[in-house]
Amino acid sequence: MVQSPPAADSELDSVFAALSDPTRRAIVRRLAAGDASESELARPFEVSLPAVAKHLRVLERAGLLSHSKQGRVRTCRLLPAPMRRADDWLATYRVFWDRRLESLAPHLRTPREEP
Repeated sequence: MVQSPPAADSELDSVFAALSDPTRRAIVRRLAAGDASESELARPFEVSLPAVAKHLRVLERAGLLSHSKQGRVRTCRLLPAPMRRADDWLATYRVFWDRRLESLAPHLRTPREEP
């Protein structure tokens, strides 16, 4: 079995942990459409702005977003590289599951005999 370097594992752990929360996944979905201010990102949620800011810090620590500040407005931007690495990691298992499903398909097409 091929082992990835500890740094890569840690990065993947951070990305998957950050994406494990539905609020953070919704924020990522919104940022995929374009940059947004913290208040714009907080608007659809029934939580305080400080609570959304905590979610944003988790996403930022995972490398999934960056922010810039102009005056009092903090604008967030989605960073694609960590998601790409997570998708690359998942792709190795996607091949495995596709093969498994392909080998199962003939068995599912075979009619079963009734007892």
